Amino acid sequence: MNNKFIELEKVLTKNGFIVKTFEDKIKVKEELLLDIKKEDTVGVGGSITIQDMGVYEALRERGNEVYWHWRKDVENPIQKAMTSDTYITSTNALTLDGKLINMDGNGNRVASMFFGHKDVYIVVGKNKICNDYNEAIDRIRNIAAPLNAKRLNLSTPCTHTGKCSDCVSPDRICKVETIIHKKPNTTNVHIYLVDEELGY
Repeated sequence: MNNKFIELEKVLTKNGFIVKTFEDKIKVKEELLLDIKKEDTVGVGGSITIQDMGVYEALRERGNEVYWHWRKDVENPIQKAMTSDTYITSTNALTLDGKLINMDGNGNRVASMFFGHKDVYIVVGKNKICNDYNEAIDRIRNIAAPLNAKRLNLSTPCTHTGKCSDCVSPDRICKVETIIHKKPNTTNVHIYLVDEELGY
């Protein structure tokens, strides 16, 4: 594992998070299936990282109740995901001083990252690691948000330009910003660092 991961693991642990490091997403998936109990209900936040790992399908196949608004197989998936035992997602950016920086359109994903669940698992590819807050915000505005807006075929300037213009479009997906500085009081936050580029 590279030195940046070693130092980041120390910082995150000091901030109260439960941290594990992995070589690739295959090992992360295996670990999630071990850590999450078969009787747990599981919510999934919108995430290309989680989608590409196939975690949703694996959990469903073994019998977990899983709620994800990207899948239309249950009623009210957002509401059910927000009250599940366990929540899985990724982060838009993670700084070297151990802060999770995120932006959302609705806010359901970011809210679930720090409240309402017994355990939250956040999978972070090495491409999400930023030096500081300013670099994290730049990454969100000019990489993550434009790619997600284009994926969703939204009517925002960044869909076409690939760059944030701090727009006022109704389709804007960066309306809610959160910073998680330390472990929340009532939620166990597990951060899985992966030495592989994952998601946007």
